[in-house]
Amino acid sequence: MNIFMVSSESVPFSKSGGLADVVGALSSALCEIGSEVRVLLPCYGSVDTSGFEDVPFKVKVSLLEKKESLTFLTKVVDHVHYYFLCHPFFNDRQGIYGETSFAPYSDNLERFTLLNKAALPLCKALDWKPDVIHCHDWTCGFVPYLLKDSDDAFFSNTKSVMTIHNLAYQGDFSRLQFLSTDMEVDEKLFSGLTPYKRVNMLKTGLEFAHALTTVSPTYAQEIQSPEYGCNLESLLTRRKEVLTGIINGIDYQEWNPETDAFLNHHFSSKDLAGKARTKAEIQEQFGLEVNPDIPLFSMISRIADQKGFVELLEGTPCALEKMVRDYPLQMIIIGTGDKQMEDTLKELGSVYKNLSVNILFSNRAAHIVEAGSDFFLMPSRYEPCGLNQLYSLRYGTMPVARKTGGLSDSILDLDEHPKEGTGILFETMSPSGILTAVERALHWWEDGPMKVQEIRIRCMESDNTWKRSARSYLHIYETSLRGM
Repeated sequence: MNIFMVSSESVPFSKSGGLADVVGALSSALCEIGSEVRVLLPCYGSVDTSGFEDVPFKVKVSLLEKKESLTFLTKVVDHVHYYFLCHPFFNDRQGIYGETSFAPYSDNLERFTLLNKAALPLCKALDWKPDVIHCHDWTCGFVPYLLKDSDDAFFSNTKSVMTIHNLAYQGDFSRLQFLSTDMEVDEKLFSGLTPYKRVNMLKTGLEFAHALTTVSPTYAQEIQSPEYGCNLESLLTRRKEVLTGIINGIDYQEWNPETDAFLNHHFSSKDLAGKARTKAEIQEQFGLEVNPDIPLFSMISRIADQKGFVELLEGTPCALEKMVRDYPLQMIIIGTGDKQMEDTLKELGSVYKNLSVNILFSNRAAHIVEAGSDFFLMPSRYEPCGLNQLYSLRYGTMPVARKTGGLSDSILDLDEHPKEGTGILFETMSPSGILTAVERALHWWEDGPMKVQEIRIRCMESDNTWKRSARSYLHIYETSLRGM
């Protein structure tokens, strides 16, 4: 099967978050099970183009009432053919969506419309017919519309799939700005009520794609409700027959406790000695008492409302303070985000010796802390899929998480399933809900090292590979081609 991915980012070339991990890993996994996969990405100024080759043609598209002549570079990685759109919109800027995550570029509609408009002409110029065009998130939302609007027989049998990675990000822009796209007006491209209608790139994809997916079964259900639907719940409910949730996998080569390049002490489900040594190492590195008997919790996260920091930090004393003051545990927090929350965390970290607060973004720290911790706290308000709980399971670190989205689908609660459980799930999103979940985790710790080791082995041997997820996507593609 010929599968054409269109995305704003993908490892190993560009990354701002989990979307990049998904596109790169899914593409490789689909190749492994027999598909031919090609990927279209923007060539940002931050992309290392060493080893890239020129594509020997140009394609023309219309934008801002003029013809843009587009060139491409290409590189093959893990049997996946990557194509990079070259244009000053991308080449002349280091950022993916903006100079920072809080300052998006003002012309993002034009930038990503250009990416969308390049997709079909690139396939035609390559003389390569995709069976499925798989579009990821709002930045690629116009592609399904452009495919349906095309009268080119070359694409007569091509279907489109639209994946929602996070419904909160929709790519909505003013109607005046839409004039720059040189696209035909269709009411389905807009959201909101007159006179406040705005063009909405994600909504467009959800309206016109042949199949819709999101990154966990529970999230697929949640986004059909007003609480999680971000004003698109009616559309998603109307199209629920073609909406499927598929839990993400993780890269078992990058996240492998037996070979992880960031670890000084490797381990496996057959020999956990290296995990104990890693725990001692990070206790010392992050300024905590080196003691194997103290349960070590960690959070590696954006410091933001979505991740539960309001509930952790509100009140006097707040839930986090109660946790480190009243419970026999240690806590490491790593992340960046909201400045006020960062300051509150640092203030607490200066008071309590069993709390280590680290305002940083570090891949190395993420790996060693995942590996050395006993528990990983994820009190998310919502979580379309989540990856940290999957990394935690891989490293035998029990997740303590809110029962929402992909967290609900990937963690089996220990109290409900004592013989099969892999972590703690809680439902009530509140300071007391978080504290009760931590107390439940500590009860399992108190059952002793043999019980903890039994649970760790169970976590580590659970299957969260991309090959499993890729087969589910392949089923969606095949169903679409049969005329879903």
